[in-house]
Amino acid sequence: MAACLVFLFVLFLPSPFLVSSSPVHDPESVIEQVHRSINESRRNLGYLSCGTGNPIDDCWRCDPNWEQNRHRLADCAIGFGKNAICGRDGKIYVVTDPGDYDAVNPKPGTLRHAVIQDEPLWIIFYRDMTIRLKEELIMNSFKTIDGRGASVHIAGGPCITIQFVSNIIIHGINIHDCKQGGNAMVRDSPQHYGWRTLSDGDGMSIFGGSHVWVDHCSLSNCKDGLIDAIHGSTAITISNNYMTHHDKVMLLGHSDSYTQDKNMQVTIAFNHFGEGLVQRMPRCRHGYFHVVNNDYTHWEMYVIGGSANPTINSQGNRFLAPNDRFNKEVTKHEDAPESEWKNWNWRSEGDLMMNGAFFTPSGAGASSSYARASSLGARPSSLVGTITSTAGSLTCRKGSHC
Repeated sequence: MAACLVFLFVLFLPSPFLVSSSPVHDPESVIEQVHRSINESRRNLGYLSCGTGNPIDDCWRCDPNWEQNRHRLADCAIGFGKNAICGRDGKIYVVTDPGDYDAVNPKPGTLRHAVIQDEPLWIIFYRDMTIRLKEELIMNSFKTIDGRGASVHIAGGPCITIQFVSNIIIHGINIHDCKQGGNAMVRDSPQHYGWRTLSDGDGMSIFGGSHVWVDHCSLSNCKDGLIDAIHGSTAITISNNYMTHHDKVMLLGHSDSYTQDKNMQVTIAFNHFGEGLVQRMPRCRHGYFHVVNNDYTHWEMYVIGGSANPTINSQGNRFLAPNDRFNKEVTKHEDAPESEWKNWNWRSEGDLMMNGAFFTPSGAGASSSYARASSLGARPSSLVGTITSTAGSLTCRKGSHC
């Protein structure tokens, strides 16, 4: 297999102006489309032995020729990030070298060289590898990182940054033990590199990004958040991931005063939040958040928190509370008195509460507000165990179902 492909460079950089912060204007159409996907999955269960009722997985995992049809994955997204076409229309780039030798002049065949290119690319891996990055992996638009068929770990150094770009898929990667980087020069395109200040140490940082889909990744033990989305990011789906051993898991929204995050729309679906987690699954500000069919089996403080009047729509999740009687509440209304947070639109619908777990709803439940925080039709919470049973990175072998 060739170490790398020949690239045609364009003469302009991806611009922040290409990133739309506008919310979905017709969220009901998003719901309708996903209902169709779920109903199709239900019909297929009768004759597809690999069918699970998980509409993302049932879209592609039953195909024994998935390796020849990798780009099909891009058509399987649901939720607010469903239009992340990413590298679907691009060439395949094969990462052959796990090294990260120079953040300004990356070597062809490395992951850093792949992600900074201007053209759409579908990035895969020649073999199992652990990539220890010297600096943040700053991605260019229209890229898919597809770990299927190899065991790929990004670990032990700075990790992934999606800043002012759009159309990104991250699939099938193990991301853990991420550290801070920065105070260094880093290239973000063939034509440009610049000075990076100290990073937070997130597993994945989405900063002013849009049309992003993170699917079937395993994340744990990073310096700051596992996945953070801030500064006007929107149109994001976080699905089928397995998260463990971390304190502040997921931050969605920059600060209470950063009102541009009012346009943020994020779908969090079919994830397993596992052992060793403390809080922020997620912690939300300002925008619209659909938390649907996730399995929460461990937490130490709380699960879903927020401030600055976010709309949170929790549907069909399974919440298993810890034995500590002081930490059974799913929700945490942050940085506001009850007289204020009682008007925030937070609701629980069809959630399964176990071992004394409880959700404190608030707000009047305005239908228009919840419509903007709805992105797919929830399955019954009794099915969450099946839907999330293979969350995290998968073991995919050529010639057989993944």
